[in-house]
Amino acid sequence: MESLLILGSIALALMLGAISPGPTFIYVAKNSIAISRKHGLFTALGTGMGAAIFGLLAVMGLQAILLAVPSAYLLLKICGGLYLLFLAYKIVKHAKEPIQTNLADGQQMSLRRAFTTGLITQLSNPKIAIVLASIFTALLPKEIPNYFYVVLPILCFFIDAGWCSLVAVALSSEKPRQAYIKFKVVFDRAAGAVMTLLGLKLIFGMK
Repeated sequence: MESLLILGSIALALMLGAISPGPTFIYVAKNSIAISRKHGLFTALGTGMGAAIFGLLAVMGLQAILLAVPSAYLLLKICGGLYLLFLAYKIVKHAKEPIQTNLADGQQMSLRRAFTTGLITQLSNPKIAIVLASIFTALLPKEIPNYFYVVLPILCFFIDAGWCSLVAVALSSEKPRQAYIKFKVVFDRAAGAVMTLLGLKLIFGMK
């Protein structure tokens, strides 16, 4: 019973974190609206896999390692920030392309690539591992049951992938797609601007 209460508390904290807009939300939304629902769902599966990897690392004590070796954490943040800036550049670069061209490019994007993009975008932010580790540290008992090392990463996967899948399904419906076609330049530039700010925040640690 106590274990269920602990897992329930962790699940609630993870849900609150998952619904906060970030780089993964932007990319899932863009792939869902601009390409297809299936591409959005595979991107969501990639973000969920990234969350599961971070969840496993967090429960195994990654936080202690990163805090003990600040240079490693700084390097991960810089690399992650640069990747987000690269994504922002690609989004803005193709902002003026008509939707037909964009969809043609999307058809060339395999589902594997959509999954990989979601995975790398999630893994580009090492702060997620710190947040997860903080949640686990606050809510887990001193003696962690062995099965938690399996359950927690799975929980991270289903919560993150589940939320992003809901986003993909909602935004790939006809009305959002028509709105995107009409305001594509504005949407892409706004998405690129937000992605740029997130990348700079990750690199420079802006509050």
